[in-house]
Amino acid sequence: MVNNELLPDFIFEYSWEVCNKVGGIYTVLSTRAQTLQSVFTDKVIFIGPDVWKGHQCQYFKEDKELFKEWKEHSQANGLSVRIGRWNIPGSPIALLVDFTPYFEHKNELYGWLWEHYRVDSLHAYGDYDEASMFSYAAALVVESFYNFYLSEKHNVIYHGNEWMTGLGLLYIQNKLPQIGTIFTTHATSIGRSIAGNMKPLYDYLFAYNGDQMAEELNVQSKHSIEKQTAHFVDCFTTVSEITAKECVELLDKPVDVVLPNGFDDSFVPAPSTFTRKRKQARKRLLSVASALLGKEFADDTLIISTSGRYEFRNKGVDVYIEAMNRLLRDKELKKEVIAFIEVPGWVGDPRQDLVERLSSGKQYNTPLDIPLVTHWLHEMSRDNVLSMLKCYDMHNYPDDKVKVIFLPCYLDGKDGILNMTYYDVVLGNDLCIYPSYYEPWGYTPLEAIAFKVPCITTDLAGFGLWANSIKGAYSELTDGVKVIHRTDYNYSEVADIIKDTVAEFSALSTKERDAIRKKASLLSKKALWNEFIKYYYQAYNIALQKANSRKAAIDKKGA
Repeated sequence: MVNNELLPDFIFEYSWEVCNKVGGIYTVLSTRAQTLQSVFTDKVIFIGPDVWKGHQCQYFKEDKELFKEWKEHSQANGLSVRIGRWNIPGSPIALLVDFTPYFEHKNELYGWLWEHYRVDSLHAYGDYDEASMFSYAAALVVESFYNFYLSEKHNVIYHGNEWMTGLGLLYIQNKLPQIGTIFTTHATSIGRSIAGNMKPLYDYLFAYNGDQMAEELNVQSKHSIEKQTAHFVDCFTTVSEITAKECVELLDKPVDVVLPNGFDDSFVPAPSTFTRKRKQARKRLLSVASALLGKEFADDTLIISTSGRYEFRNKGVDVYIEAMNRLLRDKELKKEVIAFIEVPGWVGDPRQDLVERLSSGKQYNTPLDIPLVTHWLHEMSRDNVLSMLKCYDMHNYPDDKVKVIFLPCYLDGKDGILNMTYYDVVLGNDLCIYPSYYEPWGYTPLEAIAFKVPCITTDLAGFGLWANSIKGAYSELTDGVKVIHRTDYNYSEVADIIKDTVAEFSALSTKERDAIRKKASLLSKKALWNEFIKYYYQAYNIALQKANSRKAAIDKKGA
């Protein structure tokens, strides 16, 4: 107990993204793990889906001696679990569970959910079934582990991330009431849907009825499990104040604690290798651009980028392209610009013509066909990025001072073109731009400044609001992060501000840019997990206090 707060003896945290790198929650959990491990050594256990079907997972190292007796017991009782460690800093224990056997029981599970918690699974489609069966399997794993190793004398936390974990949280709440439950929504399903369907979210947030909008946008089941889980768990949390407002209005439930997302700077190269790795990244990015465009670029070419999930409007990819189009004609632009768009699309194969040019080591003076994209896409004519570039007649003409290149793949080091991981690539940027319309937190700008790359974001991102709170006013690029005021309707103004900021940045001296890079790095230090982990302790305390009250009530009733 710290400051009269209860601390857990065991923490079970689960997500679809444990040992499964598909989105931002992977970053949240994997960067926080080392901080938790330093306090709760091997008492924090992550649970993820065994989507690898027995094949090797690069993020997971199996340990057949770990919890050997329990594994034999669990297997005898029908559970299929692989036990080992997550291959990240801190090397926490990870359990990967096979959830596929439970599909045949889904109807009775959904019936149980409706009977006990009024969760509507009738309109389920897409990934709802898969997520729910994983959630149920993870809960069975915790129930088995608890009954084998633990007892009521232990303070135990069960923490689920996103609507996908709702079924398991409600199951544990029902079957093991002595365990404290925490639910974190990283973005409400209905808020994301409203924003993604081109409806104004913020001006009308107070007027939206979450249940009604879920029916209109055909996300009833996801909304239902999210809403009911928020109401029934011991501690309901989200990642920023902006999403906390969504929860009140759309889920009819205020959050108990806001858990801002931190970062672990062990991912950042040491000073002894930082400069070398930055030069390597810039060299590779420039060589790819040169081979694609048939043009040699100077070392001082301005390299900028946007990245994240392929949510064209929500992540601000549309306004980024708009800004680059306007920058083409800006007379204040002092340097050539290569603007990368690093969002995973429906990617096909790496372009073999580009691979051949890169491997030849030669310089070329003619561009490749369609010099906008590094990988072929499925249904290229329907891709939003390429369609908008075509609409604006942005084809990377030789005389254009701004060249836009679409990297439509996960940067895992094996994409076939760059062959560098995202963290290695981000090092090579001069400026990163994330003009989000819907962004509960915003890891990409935090990652950028951690790697000493200044960035532009908006006050519709939780991170942007946090940066403003640190300064006590709107953060400017000279502070390391430029935060733009964004509303439902000021798209054009945002594009102009981005354009002007890039042009101004291009005119800065090396000394001035280095000063901004230093400010960016210093700001990132205020968002390390050791600064934010205290909010998790608050959540643990709330959940454990409620669980202990239930235990006391049950004991009293039994007596």
